[in-house]
Amino acid sequence: MKPRVLLTGAGGPAGRALAAQLKSRGIPVLGTDTRELPAGAGITVVPVPAATDPELVSALRRLVIREGINLVIPTVSAELPLLAAYRAAFGSGVRVIIGEPGPVSVAHDKLFTAWQLQSAGIPVPRFGVPNDFADADAAMAALGGPVVVRPRQSRGEHPAVVIDPSSEVDWHRLPEGQIVQEFIPGAGYGPMVFGSPAHNGCEPFAVVVEKTGLDRGAVGKAVATRRVEVDEATDVGTVAMAAVRSLGLTGPADVDVRRRADGTPVVLDVNARFGANSWRAPELLDAVLACCALPSFNPASFTGATGGCASVLV
Repeated sequence: MKPRVLLTGAGGPAGRALAAQLKSRGIPVLGTDTRELPAGAGITVVPVPAATDPELVSALRRLVIREGINLVIPTVSAELPLLAAYRAAFGSGVRVIIGEPGPVSVAHDKLFTAWQLQSAGIPVPRFGVPNDFADADAAMAALGGPVVVRPRQSRGEHPAVVIDPSSEVDWHRLPEGQIVQEFIPGAGYGPMVFGSPAHNGCEPFAVVVEKTGLDRGAVGKAVATRRVEVDEATDVGTVAMAAVRSLGLTGPADVDVRRRADGTPVVLDVNARFGANSWRAPELLDAVLACCALPSFNPASFTGATGGCASVLV
């Protein structure tokens, strides 16, 4: 029996990519978003409150009951900590593809992510918060060159700003909740990881895509990508897997990696959800659906699954 899926953020890049994959598999899918989608979007979408609205979980729960949903796939970054904490509200028969609340909350904050990965010895850009530095010049001196300032928590857009010696910036008027990172100049990648506990029969794996074009030059979202060959950029897949494992994330995760000038891959960010490039790694959705079909499936951690899901692809 095929699952009936509720897909949050159906109008966003990650939601659209997943909706197309689910439809191609003949799986019924209902979408939610904070806005109605235009005619011809190819998916029925129900408007729901924003992630910051305390009524969101109640609204989603009503939809799950009314529509007979048995699988919820969140794709909105701002919703993840909330749905991880309250997934039991949907009932024991509903599987929510989200990790444990603690790891999801850490991954939701880029500063906490950097602290965790640094402590585990996983390469990250040198970093701090604006209050760590007297001004932009002090930040560049401390971090070794141009810096990137971005929100610690994802808000659905990519407002990262690169600051170099030619920039004019009022350091003391930067918005609250920012992280300052060393600018990493090399090639960018978006490895996608299926995380699973080591004792689980579902094998963890990573698929690596290279970002060959960004919408704002040196920063921003990828507007062009390519899936790398199986024997290419294996170090990128390895560091992405290590980051997901260190954070304790399970299920799908979208990782942002760049290379230093010397070629070393460093982890910029980790998102505990499917990303916009999941269409380049259809085995990620296959792994989720395979685990969901197992009677012993645990929506919190995939613990107890008994059967292979996919091979390692890094």
